[in-house]
Amino acid sequence: MRFTSALVASALAIGASAGKNYLGFNSGATFPDRSAKFKADFEAEFKTAQGLEGAPGKFNAVRLYTNIQAYSQDDPIQAFDAAVGTQTSMLLGVWASGTDNIDKEISALKKAVAKFGSKFTDLVIGISIGSEDLYRNSVTGVKNKAGVGNSPEALVGFIKDFKKAFADNPLGKVPVGHVDTWDVWPNATNKAVLDAIDWVGVDEYPYYENDKGNNIKNAGSLFDRAYDATIAAANGKPVWVTETGWPVTGPDWDEAKASVENAKYYWDEVGCRRLFNKTPTFWYTLRDSNPENTMKFGITKDLSTKPLFNLTCPSTFDTKPKSASESSKRTPSATDKPTGTGSLSTGMTTATATATSGSGSGSGSGSGTSSGTATNTGGSAAATTGAAKSGAGTVQKVSAAVYAGVVVAGAYALL
Repeated sequence: MRFTSALVASALAIGASAGKNYLGFNSGATFPDRSAKFKADFEAEFKTAQGLEGAPGKFNAVRLYTNIQAYSQDDPIQAFDAAVGTQTSMLLGVWASGTDNIDKEISALKKAVAKFGSKFTDLVIGISIGSEDLYRNSVTGVKNKAGVGNSPEALVGFIKDFKKAFADNPLGKVPVGHVDTWDVWPNATNKAVLDAIDWVGVDEYPYYENDKGNNIKNAGSLFDRAYDATIAAANGKPVWVTETGWPVTGPDWDEAKASVENAKYYWDEVGCRRLFNKTPTFWYTLRDSNPENTMKFGITKDLSTKPLFNLTCPSTFDTKPKSASESSKRTPSATDKPTGTGSLSTGMTTATATATSGSGSGSGSGSGTSSGTATNTGGSAAATTGAAKSGAGTVQKVSAAVYAGVVVAGAYALL
């Protein structure tokens, strides 16, 4: 029986979610000093992730935000070399904010396929066209000065461009998705994107759920509420958790307090209870990169395989599942005033803290190309000073200052 590429992609997407489930971390393209990461740097991250003591499985996957090596035009990011050498599965990212094309992302990826062949393509488990572009393009994102995003129409166009470019390529069989904050997905204005993808990526941070009792003991319930709303909106498509975590250090955020103890509790109540080995999960994060972020999420110090807290999962949990009657009483809708889930990918703009309610992220990562387009300049860690958490709500105000090294030969890295 002959299968179309669309059917194959759909089957692969379902298989990745319902069959083998991946454990990984997020990783951007630069260090805290904004210098580029190279092969050895990515290798060190991937080896640490795979060797973490007490982990509830092997963290041998990584989520990348761009295919382009930092500060190059369209050279493949050297994370690819490291992944091939360490057999690390990859969720690839195509940067889509603040640009009218993804040509250089496509070019870099084609170069990687030509260089590595099946050694590379066999490790690619998914491709995300964009990261929180819809949030940045929303009324809330504009109000919060979260940076330049992109429209649903543009993203659908990019998805079509990508699929056309790789129609006769092994990557044409890899499921294509989009990553955004949970409140984006129930919004009917974004339905065209949902219809165009094979899987849904969600970024969710209860830490930033202002005005909702966001103390650590409620974190599991807050996560469940947003995660379940995403699953409902996905209409049967697999949901991958692409960012979540709790800071180990940093200032209070409403009722939320950053600490190693709370990060461990969140790991248990959200990761162990709900996610690990159940759905593809990319934790935020193995190590921090952004010096401007006052909240630090890295679970290791100096890439030690001995983490800051015990990664072993408990046998019992505090968070109790809602009854059917409770779940039917209230499901978050796109018209709710959102406050706090967020994501912190790899921001390349600075931010100042004006904490009110807010979900969101600052996923501005990428390549620092020398084109005049608003492509990203990578960074593998928290996105702004505790800030620009994507999704909804009032997040920290992004200042006009740009990361040093972001403007490289006319290229702008945007949140």
